[in-house]
Amino acid sequence: MSGHSKWATTKRAKEAKDSKRSGLFTKLSKNITIAAREGQDIDSNFKLRMAVDKAKALSMPKDNIERAIKRGAGVGGGENIEHLIYEAYGPEGVALIIEVLTDNKNRAVSNIKHILNKYNGNMGSSGSVLWMFAFKGEIILNNTTLTDEEELKIIEAGAEDIIKDEQIRVITDKENLALVRDSLVKNNFSIQESNIIYLPKEKVQVQDEDKLLRLLDALDDDDDVDTLHTNADV
Repeated sequence: MSGHSKWATTKRAKEAKDSKRSGLFTKLSKNITIAAREGQDIDSNFKLRMAVDKAKALSMPKDNIERAIKRGAGVGGGENIEHLIYEAYGPEGVALIIEVLTDNKNRAVSNIKHILNKYNGNMGSSGSVLWMFAFKGEIILNNTTLTDEEELKIIEAGAEDIIKDEQIRVITDKENLALVRDSLVKNNFSIQESNIIYLPKEKVQVQDEDKLLRLLDALDDDDDVDTLHTNADV
């Protein structure tokens, strides 16, 4: 998830701790399988390259990655996985976009509704939340600081914005993500991962961060939930 400091830090720590759990690898495998439907060649399929890079960063075994790619080609049952997007509201009315990868839509939506109800949230109607976000590319750098010269190189590569919070995130037009990423690699930037994200047009403050974080954690723990986006400043 492309969130602000507290949630992103918590999520990364949980991923590192749970990197050997089958649940995390299952989510990564689904991402790879969906991406591989558009072609099994990493060099020509940027979505697949992003999914594989993330899986490698989280120590997913090579055999698991290769099996997920084969499923995307129709070998082994990956053809039933759907990518779905649900719009919702959390505590204090914050906006949520919940991306789901599932082989059972009814189970997925039932579980999400249950979690939302339990943690003071509710499902929104189609279009009720999406308008608050922009569909963008995101490149997370391993750098902890940037010099003025490095920032200039990032802008010259085609970046729209540079966000500095607990990470350095380069925001791009969705269509230019691959080009900007390749340009940064050529300029010797160390890239942690690349993503297509829903970037909130405006951040909103919440009074009770812990209540919202409990909801985000519960959703993230669901096996069908792939990625979360919120406009809350947490």
